[in-house]
Amino acid sequence: MNDEENGWSQSAPAWIESQGSEGDFSREFVLDPAIDTLMAGRRFDRALDVGCGEGRFCRRMRTRYGIASVTGIDPTEPLLAAARTRDPQGTYLKADAEALPFPDESFDLVVSYLSLIDIPDLPQAISEMARVLRPKGTLLIANLNSFITACGGTAWVKDGAGRKQFVRVDRYLEDHADWQAWRGIRILNHHRPMSRYMTLLLAAGLQLVRFEEPPAIGGPPPAREAYNRVPYAHLMEWTKP
Repeated sequence: MNDEENGWSQSAPAWIESQGSEGDFSREFVLDPAIDTLMAGRRFDRALDVGCGEGRFCRRMRTRYGIASVTGIDPTEPLLAAARTRDPQGTYLKADAEALPFPDESFDLVVSYLSLIDIPDLPQAISEMARVLRPKGTLLIANLNSFITACGGTAWVKDGAGRKQFVRVDRYLEDHADWQAWRGIRILNHHRPMSRYMTLLLAAGLQLVRFEEPPAIGGPPPAREAYNRVPYAHLMEWTKP
């Protein structure tokens, strides 16, 4: 499936606007602070961002974490065009996660930042990420929790006054794809149960060294309260022996 069929090309302008300079709520107030803590005091020489979008996290890896060589790949040309415009000195390549155009063991840090849900062939993508990772290297994954992706695009169930009551979960054990729409964005997201991710990562020979479900630590109070009631993202660090 190409990026025309999954909605990304059509949604690129609205997506870029939604991210601004600091990213959306889950990036700015949940995942970025947790990754900052994880990266503190660590050194990486070559990093790859798989599904880099408009390049925000590539820029962050260079400027905040001091990684000299950062490469971003994405299959969506309008997003890559925005990344190159904002970061003319950066390296942004059009490529699929399932066919990374790099030799074996090219990077000591590989990042998938909320991109696994966009990848149709998950087993091949994980195999490719493990292939290009150097021994002792780090695979850093930020992903949506599977109980959220199982909701089919309608997570919160609200009462007659619009108050959030609980989150609906359905078809959890079935792999399936659902269209998600918000703020002018309409894209196809893939649901897999958590066990599917874990089984594939372990089968690729990777070792889990960190798992976090970080809370929201800022942002508008209503959004922070809702997130911390039902947190929808997690962070995993895997290493290659």
